Amino acid sequence: MSPADEPDGVRQARPGPHAAAPLPPASGSAPLLRWRDGSFAPGERIVPEETPVAFSFNRLGHAVMMATPADLEDFALGFSLNEQIIRAPDELEECEVVVLEGGLGIELRMWIRTERLAALEKRRRRIAGPTGCGLCGLESLQEALAVDLPPVPPGPHFAPATIMAAMRALRPAQLLGERTRAVHAAGFFKPGRGLVALREDVGRHNALDKLAGALARTGVDAARGIVVMTSRISVELVQKAQRMGASVLCAVSAPTSLALRTAEAAGITLVAVAREDGFELCTHPDRIARDAGSR
Repeated sequence: MSPADEPDGVRQARPGPHAAAPLPPASGSAPLLRWRDGSFAPGERIVPEETPVAFSFNRLGHAVMMATPADLEDFALGFSLNEQIIRAPDELEECEVVVLEGGLGIELRMWIRTERLAALEKRRRRIAGPTGCGLCGLESLQEALAVDLPPVPPGPHFAPATIMAAMRALRPAQLLGERTRAVHAAGFFKPGRGLVALREDVGRHNALDKLAGALARTGVDAARGIVVMTSRISVELVQKAQRMGASVLCAVSAPTSLALRTAEAAGITLVAVAREDGFELCTHPDRIARDAGSR
């Protein structure tokens, strides 16, 4: 793919001394012993890779997250948008994926506009957290809990059948999840188009950041469909959904009380415990239509 063919706002890593090493695989195999019918037998399990991924902006180290080494350009852009380091995709001028020597991990070297770097330096923080940690290293509780964006727009209405269809579409698309049974997924479903995008990662926050990057790179409006996830609903996921502009967030597990309060204030329709037999509608139920003719 030539530079002219690449999505705006993100530039793929160029060949060079730092980018020569290949990315580690997203998964691998591990030997084990299985206990079945009263005896052990050798076997193996496909397991997801978990790699330190460092984020830097204009050579300024910012965060280290444990993540699955796949869709890293989407991760870089989505993280930058959801953390409000940049406000639009074109403010990320370049992104280089660098595999560090000695198997130390991966660095996402990003270059952003000068004014955005100045804003970042004012609230500089370091995160060195466990898998998918979304709030590690914040300097204050006020920063962690701040709702600094307006409520999301009303968005379209969806029939209950559309919610069910969105959740049904999620599992067949989880290729890494099918192999490992150890990663989360975040997807975006649009009526008439189905599952537009899906991203997977060992961390649920990382998966949502990757999805945010994928949607931003392709110009998809998150308010026009349903964000679906394989995890519980924590406050960080609601905050990221708000920053994406998503109007409906749907997940297979339950929300926390803080997630509910945050979704209510953010104007987000929260759909929880979405399983084969139904779902629970927690906040802003007006987007889920009651008549059969709704989409």
